[in-house]
Amino acid sequence: MQFENLACEQAGDVMTVVLNRPAKLNSLSLGLLRDLRDCAEMIQRERAVRAVLLTGAGRGFCAGADLTDPSAVPAPGQSMGQFMSGRLRGEFNPVATMWCNLPVPLVVALNGVAAGAGASIALMGDITVAARSASLTFLFAPKLGLAPDMGATHFLARRVGEARARAYALTGEAIPAETAAAIGLIAECVDDEGLMPRAEELARTLAAGPRQAFLAVRELTARAGMTSLAEQLDLEAAAQRVLGDSPDFLEGVAAFRTKRPARFQAR
Repeated sequence: MQFENLACEQAGDVMTVVLNRPAKLNSLSLGLLRDLRDCAEMIQRERAVRAVLLTGAGRGFCAGADLTDPSAVPAPGQSMGQFMSGRLRGEFNPVATMWCNLPVPLVVALNGVAAGAGASIALMGDITVAARSASLTFLFAPKLGLAPDMGATHFLARRVGEARARAYALTGEAIPAETAAAIGLIAECVDDEGLMPRAEELARTLAAGPRQAFLAVRELTARAGMTSLAEQLDLEAAAQRVLGDSPDFLEGVAAFRTKRPARFQAR
């Protein structure tokens, strides 16, 4: 598929998706949101894709919602609040749900600034790796008088705790990539020139791995903060019930026994 606001390229079993509105710092217009939705649907269908790498074109990852988008106008008789809530429920939130639940692992390569909803997207990766010059910032409240959205409060609070999450959301203080990695907001920080090589390496590694097990890891770690130990143990047992009967497990055991690299194929 061809997209107006995305550049997509498949190399082997890795799909690289680039937010491609560099003149607007890849801000989220309605067109870009719908391209992201359609791209996620394409990935759902494309059996040859086993991992996705998401990054931004130009000098920034994503500056958040495009406040100059001509479509961002309430209908007659509709308040701005009603319009914004409807736009979130109808456009932003489905994109967040789809990209957080891709059927394959997602690596995000964070280049430059990620602000507002752009920071939310940066945190959707199963692994997010950032260039040393990159940063995340949540400017909703201090700059616009809005609450964080597109999952920002979810990602922040779960990864860095309520105190830090609230402070970053209230102040809009930029979080440098090194700090983000140190506090567990993202997985890694690398030198700028090493960003894409490292992200591509991670994507290839995940693409070669047992997809079903990777998705189980995603689900189990996502639920871990909301369950008791007993509940989590039960979830783990349920996951192993499914994974233990999978072709990937049989291949992994066979490879281990014969001292050869595993060749995981299930999709």
